[in-house]
Parts: sequence; structure tokens; C-alpha cells
Amino acid sequence: MLRIRSTPAATAVLLAASLLRVHAADYQIRMLNHGPDGQMQFSPQLLRIAPGDTVHFMAVDKGHNAQSIDGMLPEGAKPFSGPVSADFSVTLRIPGVYGYRCMPHGALGMVGLIVVGEPVNEAAAKSIATPGLAGHVFSSLFKALDADQAAAK
Repeated sequence: MLRIRSTPAATAVLLAASLLRVHAADYQIRMLNHGPDGQMQFSPQLLRIAPGDTVHFMAVDKGHNAQSIDGMLPEGAKPFSGPVSADFSVTLRIPGVYGYRCMPHGALGMVGLIVVGEPVNEAAAKSIATPGLAGHVFSSLFKALDADQAAAK
């Protein structure tokens, strides 16, 4: 007969891990051909979540995907990329700003930001050049993020 002994430290680690998962939340971002302004976009384009939360990218309209943008991730975060025309999920644990785009339509402004906890890498993310309309959309999203930050103080 196999006996497993539990130490106080092991019990504390297991309890902490289960509590973190209990408090994690799930969010949806829809990939759309026609958002409220008539353009292809993610909805919402700006999402604030807590570390450990999961984001489900929903292929409401086909022909889109979501993939992280090099340089617009917090240090140590893994890049993500979903398949075109399919749902996929990503759990984000490292605090910071995550910039992402639809690979086929990013230059047309189909981009978004996820802020996990505090936007610790915001300045670095803002410095990344993005082509076409993506730069204008990111500028608006960062302005909205900054306004949210100012209002919270």
C-alpha cells in the first residue's frame, strides 16, 4: 500500500494554486467583419484582465485570427497565434500590455490591446511601429488606457 505524506509546505502550495484558479476569470474577444464603426475589428479592442485570466478569441466572422505582436508583450511572456477562422484561447499570467493583430487584416486596423494587471511595459509597447491604420487604432487605444489610468488615481 502506497502512502502519501503531506507536508505543511506542500499543502500550502496546493491550496494557493487552487485559490488562484478559483479567482481566475474568462473573457471573450469577438473577431468581426463589421464592428460598431463598420470596420473589421476585435470586440472589445481594449480589455483589462487580471493575471491568470483566460481570453477566448471567438471567430464570429471567418477569415480572421489573433496573434501577438513582437515587442508588444511584457518581458517573459510567450507569443501567441491562433489559426485563421477558428476559436482559440490563451491564459495570460505575466502583467503588462499585450498588443495583438489579425494577421490578414492588421494593417487595416484590426488590432487590439489586452492589459494584464498593471501596464508595466506600456512605454515599450507604444514605441513599436505598426503599419497602416493599425498605428492610428493603437494610438486611440493607448489614449483610452492612459485616460483609464488617470481616472483610477
